[in-house]
Amino acid sequence: MSDNIVSVNDIDLIDRCISILKNNGVIAVPTDTIYGLAALVNSEQAIRRIYEIKGRSFTKPLAIAVGYVEDVFSWSKPTLTKEQLGNGQLLPGPVTLMFERNSSLPDYFNPNVTNVAIRIPNCQFMIELAQRLKQPMALTSANISNEPSTICIDEFKVLWQDVDLVVDGSVLASNDRRGSTIVDLSQSDYFHIQRKGIDCERIVKYLQEQCHLKQKANVV
Repeated sequence: MSDNIVSVNDIDLIDRCISILKNNGVIAVPTDTIYGLAALVNSEQAIRRIYEIKGRSFTKPLAIAVGYVEDVFSWSKPTLTKEQLGNGQLLPGPVTLMFERNSSLPDYFNPNVTNVAIRIPNCQFMIELAQRLKQPMALTSANISNEPSTICIDEFKVLWQDVDLVVDGSVLASNDRRGSTIVDLSQSDYFHIQRKGIDCERIVKYLQEQCHLKQKANVV
């Protein structure tokens, strides 16, 4: 097994991850849905590495992960209140929320893209890492672009040599390769499901019944 693999239960894990990330590193991480690749948004070098590692088109935007609901307001312009976002129905959870991006995000991050997709994975490791970093991480799936998502580290063995650290959270509890449900909330009073992922039906029900939003029909 590769020497850059460490258990999610390692006592010094968060410190090690922070050190790597702050030195333009890329790490493979467990979340509440699928395994991901993470790097600091403010490291242009690391952002470029993520695309190169995955073989991902540079025109495809990356999501960001943060540690607090308040952080969503720092990096985007939410159309929902802090209470609606953070009462346990959306964040943290298996959902990616799209809002209009804030000018606080660097220009090289998802250039020419109006919105930004934001996650707070319901994963103790990811929450603690983001909270201690006090800055957003770019987050995308740990796989070769267009290949299936991964729920254990052996499934992206081909990437181990290209990342600085692989955090092994064993087989993820979700056991579901669909990943998070992606919801476009950039327009007030409306929502649009960009990707049906984990917990999609529950999330739709919450947005309709508790947030009183209308669902935008798919454009054919």
